[in-house]
Amino acid sequence: MNAANRGVVYKGPGEVAVESIAYPELAIGNRKCDHGVILKVVTTNICGSDQHMVRGRTTAPSGLVLGHEITGLVVECGRDVEFIRPGDLVSVPFNIACGRCRNCKEGRTGICLNVNPSRPGAAYGYVDMGGWVGGQTEYVMVPYADFNLLKFPDTDQAMEKIKDLTLLSDIFPTGFHGCVTAGVGPGSTVYIAGAGPVGLAAAVSAQLLGAACVIVGDMIEDRLAQARSFGCETIDLTQDGDMADKIEVILGEREVDAFVDCVGFEAHACGCNHGKEAPATVLNSAMSLTRAGGQIGIPGLYVTEDPGAADDDAKQGALSMRFGLGWAKSHSFHTGQCPVMKYHRPLMQAILFGKVKIADAVNVQMITLDQAPQGYADFDGGAAKKFVIDPHGSVPA
Repeated sequence: MNAANRGVVYKGPGEVAVESIAYPELAIGNRKCDHGVILKVVTTNICGSDQHMVRGRTTAPSGLVLGHEITGLVVECGRDVEFIRPGDLVSVPFNIACGRCRNCKEGRTGICLNVNPSRPGAAYGYVDMGGWVGGQTEYVMVPYADFNLLKFPDTDQAMEKIKDLTLLSDIFPTGFHGCVTAGVGPGSTVYIAGAGPVGLAAAVSAQLLGAACVIVGDMIEDRLAQARSFGCETIDLTQDGDMADKIEVILGEREVDAFVDCVGFEAHACGCNHGKEAPATVLNSAMSLTRAGGQIGIPGLYVTEDPGAADDDAKQGALSMRFGLGWAKSHSFHTGQCPVMKYHRPLMQAILFGKVKIADAVNVQMITLDQAPQGYADFDGGAAKKFVIDPHGSVPA
């Protein structure tokens, strides 16, 4: 099959464009990819980590086809694909994983050893992650299909809940992973740093895991209002005052059981300095506000190179952390990409059986492929929405 294809292309800091791109082939470089499939993209989402590239805060090259959150319909299968068939509707983990290496066999699919020549781990359409073509496109190739893809059991049922199921490719498992690694469980008190889509996904995940109280901190009132819409307590970080005092007002205690960093390296200071970048501020707050023996989940992105950082250390990913405090309080820290396959099937079940309404929690807004550049601009402006691209007009109104 050969057809036209279009995708969202990074042009340089602050600029993306929808352009014609090559139709995907079942190939990796010059080598035939018999274990891959070609998908007609049904939904593909704009992620907060995409924004780091578009803002010029990474070493992403101009011309990169963006997008790592993909749900699609299989239109072609390689010779060696055994269990996926044309016509299957599938969710694509943003982690590209071979299923054969030591890490994959241990379930650590976010750091596969065989899909990126420069470092462990790969993703579609992302800087330093193996050079794979992104999925904010009409069609995309997915390798190691039998291992990577999550097939929805009933296509018609899945399409009825596609606005929820599209979030299985990244943000729902990522938010859930942040909570799991922070030790959230029944009766926990939880602080979620950041009310962007991943922060909101983490907040609803904490509720799904049985948290007694979920507190979300952010600097944008619309995002805080979105967190309150499904039962979270909120803290406006633009306001002056000690964070422990604010938590005490809510909990009657000055520390939480679990802390989840959904902000990452573009963090800003709080209070009167909220307009100033302070890349380690969330990590330091985590150590201050988490009880002794508590856990800190860090799904927020931290990079090895940040050309837009304010100081030379931060440009190399070296942050000024009060690590001795975390050591003294016996904290545990969990970093890195979410291994999506660890969670996507049970979270799919939670969606299909009506146990969670993740699309409502993160405020999904459907847009067309041609609206993607405006979606990036609105997201960067702080819109309290998760923009989901429908390249073919497939999603029911």
